[in-house]
Amino acid sequence: MWTTILNRMLAQLIRQGTLILHFPDGSTQRHGNGDAPSVTVRVIDPALVGRMARNPDLALGEAYVDGSLTIDADDLRGLLALVIANTKGGGALVWWRRIQDAVRVMLRGAAQFNSTQRSAANVEHHYDLSGALYDLFLDADRQYSCGYFIHPDDTLEQAQQQKKAHIAAKLCLKPGMTVLDIGSGWGGMALTLAKDYGTTVLGVTLSQEQYKRSVERAVEAGLSDRVSFQLMDYRQLTGTFDRIVSVGMFEHVGVPHYPEYFAQVKNLLAPNGIALIHTIGRAAPPSATNPWITKYIFPGGYVPVLSEMSAAMEKSGLWPTDIEVWRLHYAMTLAHWLYRFEANIDKIRALYDDRFCRMWRYYLIASEMTFREGRQCVFQMQLANRQDAVPLTRDYITEASRPDLLHKNRWDQAAQ
Repeated sequence: MWTTILNRMLAQLIRQGTLILHFPDGSTQRHGNGDAPSVTVRVIDPALVGRMARNPDLALGEAYVDGSLTIDADDLRGLLALVIANTKGGGALVWWRRIQDAVRVMLRGAAQFNSTQRSAANVEHHYDLSGALYDLFLDADRQYSCGYFIHPDDTLEQAQQQKKAHIAAKLCLKPGMTVLDIGSGWGGMALTLAKDYGTTVLGVTLSQEQYKRSVERAVEAGLSDRVSFQLMDYRQLTGTFDRIVSVGMFEHVGVPHYPEYFAQVKNLLAPNGIALIHTIGRAAPPSATNPWITKYIFPGGYVPVLSEMSAAMEKSGLWPTDIEVWRLHYAMTLAHWLYRFEANIDKIRALYDDRFCRMWRYYLIASEMTFREGRQCVFQMQLANRQDAVPLTRDYITEASRPDLLHKNRWDQAAQ
């Protein structure tokens, strides 16, 4: 029965390309139009057939990780590209999958009810892994967010430097300004804004490992007098800041907390202040987080659509002074991360185990394919208390983030 149901689902799903499926009983089924790309999958565990039919989003990832499903030539990239390309827009889903998705959307409020205690636990799950792991696939500054590729052949280091310069340009920084970094990671953005732009920065994070390393980096850079970090929830902050920046943190806020988030940005931002929110986003209607990602990678996480962000932002009283959409930049970033991850796979296996390596390989490839074949992107939302807080044209952004200025001292430039 489950084999029949699964084949019926796949026959409706796979319209472009070819999926060849080998079942444990020796039977073979082909789906698609026979064209390239072609991917061959072998189901090892008979129980997997039912799990795939009932909940394919969860079962596929679990089966790849535990080895109950194999892909010829280990072509995980090809399989996920084929599936995502055929499912974007949701038009190919069978009726019971539509019901599943609708139920997940209905229940997402509970899944994303991220209290201060729950947020800390969610952060610990992912960001308090060994620092050695992140050193093995991120750039030297440990920028764990989308790089900005001015040229397709930019290195990962160049793309991450360009990302920071682009964000700094949008913040219109001047020496002596105070900056709040919400979700400050391992401190790279905060240290850059202090060192290169002469600002005083407070970074907040819920990750014990990130906090510890950030404080160490500030001391090593001789910037402890102008860069500080606190292990705390952004909702507990008080005070006023000239600038607020948040990169790769909004994905962990949760839809029920969007009004609270933007209200807090409003409360903390100076009257003439500017804020820049950088987040993964989706060019699609509201949905729910993939259950495999929720269970194994980012509990409590959610990728917003622009309408959800805008609705909460509008109620806060903040001005949207610029909204920029990055499309393939994160796909390129993830490709760099995956290359480094696989090049260091033996070292990562020594830190954890083979199952962890397969889980993270699935996570990185699935993420890349979602940006490359699906409807995922990056939003940069620039906000202010006043409509005249930033120049009226976008020329200032390009001029301030030119590649030939990246290695000059912007503090000196700003002081002129």
